[in-house]
Formats: sequence, C-alpha cells, structure tokens
Amino acid sequence: MALPGDLLRLARAGYVLAREGVLTVMPFPQPMPAGLKLALVFARLIQRRTADEKDGSARITAALNRLGPSYVKLGQFLATRPDVVGKQFAIELSALQDNVPAFDDAVARREIELALGRPVEALFAEFGPPIAAASIAQVHRAEVEDEYGTRKPVAVKVLRPNVQARFLADLSGFYRVARLVERFHRPSQRLRPVAVVDTLARSVALEMDFRLEAAALSEMAENIAHDEGFRVPGVDWTRSAKSVLVMEWIEGRKLSNLSGIEADGHDMPALGRLLMQSFLRHALRDGFFHADMHQGNLFVEPDGTLVAVDFGIMGRLGVKERRFLAEILYGFIIRDYTRVAEVHFEAGYVPPHHDVASFAQALRAIGEPLQGHTAADISMARLLNQLFEVTDLFDMATRPELIMLQKTMVVVEGVARTLDPHLDMWKTADPVVRGWIERNLGPVGRIEEAGGHIKALWQLAETLPVLAERATRIAARFDADETAEKAAMHVFTPMTNVALWIGALSLMAIAIGMWAG
Repeated sequence: MALPGDLLRLARAGYVLAREGVLTVMPFPQPMPAGLKLALVFARLIQRRTADEKDGSARITAALNRLGPSYVKLGQFLATRPDVVGKQFAIELSALQDNVPAFDDAVARREIELALGRPVEALFAEFGPPIAAASIAQVHRAEVEDEYGTRKPVAVKVLRPNVQARFLADLSGFYRVARLVERFHRPSQRLRPVAVVDTLARSVALEMDFRLEAAALSEMAENIAHDEGFRVPGVDWTRSAKSVLVMEWIEGRKLSNLSGIEADGHDMPALGRLLMQSFLRHALRDGFFHADMHQGNLFVEPDGTLVAVDFGIMGRLGVKERRFLAEILYGFIIRDYTRVAEVHFEAGYVPPHHDVASFAQALRAIGEPLQGHTAADISMARLLNQLFEVTDLFDMATRPELIMLQKTMVVVEGVARTLDPHLDMWKTADPVVRGWIERNLGPVGRIEEAGGHIKALWQLAETLPVLAERATRIAARFDADETAEKAAMHVFTPMTNVALWIGALSLMAIAIGMWAG
C-alpha cells in the first residue's frame, strides 16, 4: 500500500503536469483505458490558457522545473529512451532546459566545509557567487593559491542540499507508477517500465557522487592524452569529495556563442569536423564517451582546442558494440547492406529465426534513398534512428547503450552542423571509422584477438593442476574403507596433472589452428 506521502507527491505531480498542459501532448498508450480518457478531460479543464501558446518542450520545461530536480532528471533520462516515450516526445524532452534557481552562497560554503572538513577560506584564496545552477548542482568560480603564492582560477561544483533525499522520495512514486503500468497495460510490459526506473535510479546515484565524475574526467584524460585539439579539465583531487568537485577553470567561449567564436577568428568548419571526429574516436577507439555533449558543455579555447565539461553522464561500449557501430556505418558508406545485416545477426541483436536476406532488404530501403543526395545533406544520426526503427520490426531487443549512443550522436551532429551547416558527416567520419576497422578487424586485430584467446587458454592450463590437487585433497577425506569410492578418487594422481596439461595445450593448438584457418 502506498504511503500518504507518495500519494500526495503523485497527486501534486499530476496537477502540475495538467496545469502546464503537458498531459495533452504526452504519448499515452493505445488503446487508452476509459479511466485515463476521463482524467485527460479533467486535465484540459484545469490547463492554463497560456499553455496552448507554448510548444511541447516549453510546457515540459515549465512543469518539470516546477516539480523539482527529480522530475528534471526523469525528463532528461527519458529523452534518451524514444523506445519508451516515442520519438516526438523524446525530441521535446531533449529541449528540456534545466533552469533551477541557485541556492544561497552561505549554503554552498557550509556544504563544502562539511564535505572537506575545512572552512572555505582555508581551501580557496577567493570564492565567488554561483555562475550556473542546475537540478543536481551549481558551479562557483574560485581561486586557489600554490606554495609559491601564485593564484589560479578553478571551477567548484557543489551538490544541491537534500537533493538525494528528495530524489529517493520521488523515486518511490516513479516505481509506483511503473508497476501500475506493467500491471494494467500489457503492451507496455515489453518496455519494462520498472527496469527503466531502475536504470534511472542507478544513473542519478552515479551522477550525484562527484568522485565518480572526477574518475570519468581522469579516465577520459588518459584516453585522449595524445589527441590533438580536444581535452578535458584537470581535477583538483585534494579539494574534491563526494559532494564537491574542484576542476581547472576553462577560459574559452561556449559553443553556443557562435558569433563570438567567429569573431575570434576560429575556423568554424574545422571545429565542426574536430568535434565529430573526437566523439567517434571516444566511442569507437575507447568505448567511453561523454553522453551529454550539448553546446553548453563544450568550450573552444583561444588556440582552437575544444574542451568538454560536465562528465556526470557517460556512455560505454564493449568491443562487440564498437564493432557493430563501425561496421554498420562503414557498410552504409560503401552500400554493403548484406554485411550490415550480417553484423546484426553476428552480434546477436536480431534473433536467428529471421532471414539475413530479408533484413538486408529492409536496410537497403534505408540506404538507397540516400543515393543521389550530397553527403552534406545526409544525417548520420537520422540514419541510425531509422535503423533502430527497422530493427524493431525484426524483434531487436532494446539496447540501452546503443540508444544512448544514438541520442548523443544526434546532439553532437546538431552542434557540429551549427558550426558548419554544410558539414559532410560521412567524409568526416570515414577516416575514423575506416581506421578503426583496419586496426581492429584487419590482420593486426586478428593477431591481437588470437593472442587474447591463447592467453586465456594458458591461464586455464595453469589453473587445471591446482584444481586437480584440490580434488585429490577432497578425495582423501572420504572413508578409506569405502574401497569403490577410494578407487575412484585415486584417479586424481600426479598423472592427472600431466593429462590436464596435455588437454589444455591441445585446446590451445586447436584454437591456434582454427584462427590460422
């Protein structure tokens, strides 16, 4: 039974969503239950008259910011799941502006002191008022002083007070609604609403621990150490904790300030290419990418270097997913639809009872209309979106990591095209994708893959004698009078070790032979 607090919070949320006109643009499941139809009639009666003058994204922004940080994060998360909320509603959620008032400067100082155990004056030579505020945290500009008395600016990110408790309270209501949807609307069960809330809970829990964001910054910095033109801020580990993150201050223009970037004399098309290629390198080469690369999180420094900030939301791709992405993009580039189809089956994304040729035909329906257009007119992100729509017809299960990738690519491509409206996405992506394929699927990649298999088999061979020795000790514990069992246990003798070694080496030989063949 729901607690009164849950019911009150859900009732308030329903009222605010109705008042701001969100309920009239939400993609409710069809066929719509009679009770829901009645609720929508009531929602229209209490809707603000001015709501009709706003588009869907403006209504959503107004409502979710009124409801607080938990609902803002829910909206941002659902923007990455068009499979759950529908394509159009996901687009409207993507425009959600996180406009939350800043909390008091004195509160921020108290939070820093609690987190780091020292007063702000002892940690910073100067600590300024907030310069940006969002649902989870706000950022202050400060200065630190080194042992030589030299000052340098830093950005101090402070977790919003009580945001974790507020989120946990609202999360209870989210689970309540998800369970009701699963119980009373069977078509929605395949989308697993409760599992969606589980994923949201994990995502926000990670985002609220700034030590993990610092670790993401550190990992990304190592991955791109030798890349030119793209970097991330350094972390001040001594002044960072779970609820406070201190980073290098970035002197540059946000990519949203296009007129300022152009006035500075930067090569706008080159910046667009650099942004797109950097993202693809992170996704393909490293399997670790910034999953929130909108214009507000990207800066260009005076020398033309791109800097990404706000690493609270990150995406990861395994080797299989990276191969999947690279071969799909490359397959569309060279119009090899059969190979693109085969990759889907090899990765296990499309069930084997479907036909490869039929799936290749469906892919051709996506790829061929692109012919005759200039590459600058073709959206890579749109192509991936159409691809996921087609795969849904072939029972491809939802892959959250691929949906996050597709959502991020939509954002990155949009930002890149603001820098260069005529950006040729395919020509820009080709060297990164082709290079990854040659490196990982060519002879060098096959040698390394075989080496990994041999190493795993060698480790197995080293383990088998230990397992045999343990089995011998276990056998010795049995009653010596039970001759039959005793005879059976005598199988585990020193000769067993030799046999197991021979078996392991044979497996290695077979593996090498299969690879060489």
